[in-house]
Amino acid sequence: MAVMTAPGTTYETVIGLEVHVQLLTRSKMFCGCSADYFAAPPNTHVCPVCLGLPGVLPVINRAAVEAAMMTALALGCTIQPDNKFDRKNYFYPDLPKGYQISQYDLPLAVNGALEFAVGGETRRAGITRVHMEEDTGKNLHATDPATGAGYSLVDLNRAGVPLLEIVGEPDLRSPEEARAYLTTMRQLLRFLGVSTGNMEEGALRCDINVSLRPAGSGAFGAKVEIKNVNSFRAVERALVYEVERQRRVLDAGGAIPQETRGWSEERGQTLGQRSKEVATDYRYFPEPDLPPLKMDPAWIERVRGRMAELPRARRARFVADYGLREADAALLTESRAVADYFEATLDGDRRPERARLAANWITGDLFAATPDREALGDSPLTPARLRGLLDLLDAGRINRTTAKQVFNELLARPDEDAAAIVERLGLGQVSDDAAIRATVGRVLAENPKPVADFLSGKAAAKGRLVGATMKALGGRGDVAVVNRLLDEELARQRGG
Repeated sequence: MAVMTAPGTTYETVIGLEVHVQLLTRSKMFCGCSADYFAAPPNTHVCPVCLGLPGVLPVINRAAVEAAMMTALALGCTIQPDNKFDRKNYFYPDLPKGYQISQYDLPLAVNGALEFAVGGETRRAGITRVHMEEDTGKNLHATDPATGAGYSLVDLNRAGVPLLEIVGEPDLRSPEEARAYLTTMRQLLRFLGVSTGNMEEGALRCDINVSLRPAGSGAFGAKVEIKNVNSFRAVERALVYEVERQRRVLDAGGAIPQETRGWSEERGQTLGQRSKEVATDYRYFPEPDLPPLKMDPAWIERVRGRMAELPRARRARFVADYGLREADAALLTESRAVADYFEATLDGDRRPERARLAANWITGDLFAATPDREALGDSPLTPARLRGLLDLLDAGRINRTTAKQVFNELLARPDEDAAAIVERLGLGQVSDDAAIRATVGRVLAENPKPVADFLSGKAAAKGRLVGATMKALGGRGDVAVVNRLLDEELARQRGG
């Protein structure tokens, strides 16, 4: 079907995403082959079942079904009491059986929604269905450097890995919304622990459905599907390009055919591939080698009981229980690894001032030292070692300046705790009045101009005197004591 509009029409963009999620299981969806295929030599994680050899029988992976159930529940979907697997027939080199085991008319779950933030506002997009299937293999295309001839190889290690397809309603209205939806979806999947969500490894991919329609119209335009987009940046760029392409065609009086296109990162454009398939093209029929799934309500509730606290709920709890600002709570719940690290650092301490101190160090210095938030659990600075640093700050044994130095030492020396580092480097805070008063007297004598400036009413000059005193104390002075004694000495000079 093609759609034409009159030149000069104002358009509304309509976007729906089909998100493909590799589930984090030890074995494949229907056989015992390892699903940990990413760095394995080609075609080493295969067996007669995932190769589709004659006479073999698939067996449903229970862990994959439960991961799918957990995802559906987190999205507010209704898990259907009866669902089944179907054969989706098509022929492609990376599909060794000549068909894919998927779900068609009786999927696992239906009618959910995902809330996400974009532009400071909360948006809600519907979820049509969540269904299980198996992944395909992977085609590799290359060029022989000697002859310049192109050739293709196929690696079937990925064939049969458990895959979840989350089909969204066409509720998104901009490339920015699509990206925010996808990042929120990945955050949810990672919190649940059902997928790594690593797009660079193919664990999260999406097909984009996009069309334009006259603003105010209730009818949909011709849908263009952009297949297998595998990064957040690519999703946004592909949509920006495709929306503009369709607008140009329609403004010129042309028609948009319903088709499948691919995204070329190198060219920065979508490219036509084929006319869009419909369900009848796949000749779906029930999978004869697998029984229908009966979803016992008690089983569903057991799975619900194992679910991790979801990002939105955890964010609200951090604000309520620890007195954090919304912005800090949002940063700390971007990743389950970060949220777990934060609470492990507090170790049950619910004082708001301690929570804010921990949040500042984690979202500031630790984030800067650990760009990959998911790797925070592997940081040499464990929650217990960071807690030791915060204890020293709380006790007044070090100040913020020396804490920075101790922090860097903790990263470099994973076998040493904060107290030992302070002792070894002699970084203990100087809080003794007599020692600091002597240093203040020397600094005032050596810096007559800022003293004169301060006494003449230039209050900012005091900052130079505080800095000079802290430098003379090797950065180890108690700032509160330094300020108090400076005030006393300057007041004495003013009075004298």
